[in-house]
Amino acid sequence: MIKTSITSTFILSAATALIMSSFSSPQARLSPPPGKSLPAPPGMVYIPSGTINYKTGSDSAAGSKNISISSFFIDQAEVSNKQYRQFVNWVADSVAITNYLNDPSYFKEIKQGSGATAISRKIIDWDKVKKKSPFDDHSPAVQDKLAPMFVMRGDRKMLNPNVLKYAFTYLRSGGNTAGQYVTDTVSVMPAESIWSKDFPNAQMAMMDQNYFYHSAFDNYPVVGVTWKQARAYTDWRGKEFVASLKKNSYLKDFIFTFSLPTEAQWQYAAQGNGKGKASTEKMAANFKQDEGLYSKDGATFTLPVKSYSRNEFGIYNMAGNVSEWTLDAYSPSAIEFVNDLNPVLLYDATPNDGEVRRRKVVRGGSWKDPGILLNSDTRNYENQDMPHSYIGFRCVMSAIEIPSAQVKAK
Repeated sequence: MIKTSITSTFILSAATALIMSSFSSPQARLSPPPGKSLPAPPGMVYIPSGTINYKTGSDSAAGSKNISISSFFIDQAEVSNKQYRQFVNWVADSVAITNYLNDPSYFKEIKQGSGATAISRKIIDWDKVKKKSPFDDHSPAVQDKLAPMFVMRGDRKMLNPNVLKYAFTYLRSGGNTAGQYVTDTVSVMPAESIWSKDFPNAQMAMMDQNYFYHSAFDNYPVVGVTWKQARAYTDWRGKEFVASLKKNSYLKDFIFTFSLPTEAQWQYAAQGNGKGKASTEKMAANFKQDEGLYSKDGATFTLPVKSYSRNEFGIYNMAGNVSEWTLDAYSPSAIEFVNDLNPVLLYDATPNDGEVRRRKVVRGGSWKDPGILLNSDTRNYENQDMPHSYIGFRCVMSAIEIPSAQVKAK
């Protein structure tokens, strides 16, 4: 796990049956008072439904059409290292408990159903784990059992990235298996030495060795994460949120969906007032303003996720800092066949699919990009399995639409 007591990495093995079973979070108070709007989940802002001119490119020849987008919540800031480490640590605890310790005291029994059809099963007791992680137990017996979870990287003892894996199930889109439920098992650790890999013949050792692990970078955007790793995080975060509603009688049975933002949601949220894009000539954002001018905006690399001013929706860094994964598969002609209501182009590529089908849309521009990539309607793409030091992400959650004043009876 990534705690100060363990210098650096977290890793989990593919113990997935229990990894996805139980969550524990502070109770969320989301029942809206009569006539009031639904409060946003922690760290998110509410985006009301609206209509925009949806574009798939910034030049005059790019296609566009008017689309409508229903309301949703979106992260106010990019997912930070600290937030993503919570996910990794949760995976590490899960793997340690289910695959290595086999200590019954870390489990509790729950019953589902009633009468003759009632089923009992054991799940991890997260209330206990949160009080004391198995990695905080320094007894020789426990340390011996957990030893296979670690590897050495020079003088540093780290959790093994090949052990830290998370499984999640979803309905596949596209291809011969479209419409079938599939389970992906994803290694959750950000890519090692990603800064040096992205910038060969550049001095990046400090960033490689500290960026994800040291508290000095807690509030910086997580990078080195693939599209699938980002989706795994949204799945985990959604389950954590649903668990937090278990005592909320109004919302406990409502099915909320966390995901990456669709390309259309991202563009709508980035435009703020829905009217267009800002000029990059005097933009307060983290981007490369000319050849070699990385630090002219105040930073050479990334900045904390709440740097600069918020846009009209109250969101930080939709332009610059890090580019962001979206949910959409990339196609130059996507606008020709997506719907005009909540458009999205979904394609879950398999390992046998070619590179073109593995492309996912990336939006927003980053700290190393020129201003043209920061426009809200400029799109780019990357292979879903390729992490980079300049691509991060944020989450969205489905929202209960709040009727506007125009629908009230006269």
